[in-house]
Amino acid sequence: MPLASKALPLGTVAPNFALLDTISDKLVSLQDVASNRATVIMFLCNHCPYVQHILSELVQVANTYQQKEVSFVAISANDATFYPQDGPQQMREMAKERGFPFPYLYDQTQQVARTYQAACTPEFFVFDRNMRLAYHGQFDDARPKNETPVTGRDLRQALDTLLAGGQVSADQKPGIGCGIKWKIQPEAVD
Repeated sequence: MPLASKALPLGTVAPNFALLDTISDKLVSLQDVASNRATVIMFLCNHCPYVQHILSELVQVANTYQQKEVSFVAISANDATFYPQDGPQQMREMAKERGFPFPYLYDQTQQVARTYQAACTPEFFVFDRNMRLAYHGQFDDARPKNETPVTGRDLRQALDTLLAGGQVSADQKPGIGCGIKWKIQPEAVD
């Protein structure tokens, strides 16, 4: 059953992070990827059919907008204990196979996903040059079982607006996809 993203308030300052990039095996922080034009932080995972459905176009969008000094970073926070296909080695393999032009970070503790209030994959957060949230939502209206072409329309419109110096409309559709696979929290013991 698909899950919709929650509404992190527009204008929120991007929470900091430092996570392992499964491609380079280096720690990557928000400061490492922040752009003075726009920064896209995406919550993805390997196994989700909603992510798989948009991946080819997402790579094209990233390649196009990186030439315009927009920065992209993907984060996976799924519990790899129960979803081993979303583990760091599998993330590295998929990133190389699909030609990711951006870091693919592993949020092993899930703390970054919780801080961003991420709920599903794929989910997109776009921060302006001041690292304030300007867009939070879907890639476009395409879904695995509908006939809508994958274009990245919603993300592209937000980026084009920011690059033109405008303010992104607050009328934004939430991301829709697979819920993040949270680790089971141990119950408190008295």
